[in-house]
Amino acid sequence: MLIENKGIKTDTFYIPPFDLNVGEIVVLYLFNGQHFFETEVFLKDIFCGKTKDENVIVHKNLTFVEHFIEPKLRRLFYPVTVGEYLKKNANLDSPYAKKIYEIEWINEKTKVNTLAGKPRRLLCLYATLSKTDNIIFDLAGQDPKGAEETYETVKDIVKKGGSAILLDCFEDMKNDCTKYIELQWTKG
Repeated sequence: MLIENKGIKTDTFYIPPFDLNVGEIVVLYLFNGQHFFETEVFLKDIFCGKTKDENVIVHKNLTFVEHFIEPKLRRLFYPVTVGEYLKKNANLDSPYAKKIYEIEWINEKTKVNTLAGKPRRLLCLYATLSKTDNIIFDLAGQDPKGAEETYETVKDIVKKGGSAILLDCFEDMKNDCTKYIELQWTKG
């Protein structure tokens, strides 16, 4: 067991109890709306072991698949390339560090800020998977096809002994996961 959640309660919502084990994908449905980002950060910090919650036992910290953010001045004058991003954020000995190059038009010199939602998210996902197979992720910024491809990549990792928590604001994966947990509002 990687995570044991006995129920997370705040002033505004409740996340029912669940466990995360090796070989499982848990989808936490957080609904769509202005609360999503704040709720996502709150839960991410708990499951990554950055914030303690009395009702959550984290036996193994998960790693959040961060989104690529580039400062404006850097983007204008010296944009980050795919090769540079991987050198800084990936384990270069892992096959996942090179997986982004399977997309034929992406190479080491491709500027990350020129990548659309799907390949940009895959770059971040592959960099994270090059270091760990226990992740927490979202599908923000992707079209439905890109989100599906990202989810399928994660499912393959989970089948090989990884584990994942998807923080989602759509119900698309409700029937394609090990456990589906829905946020419950406590006031409203």
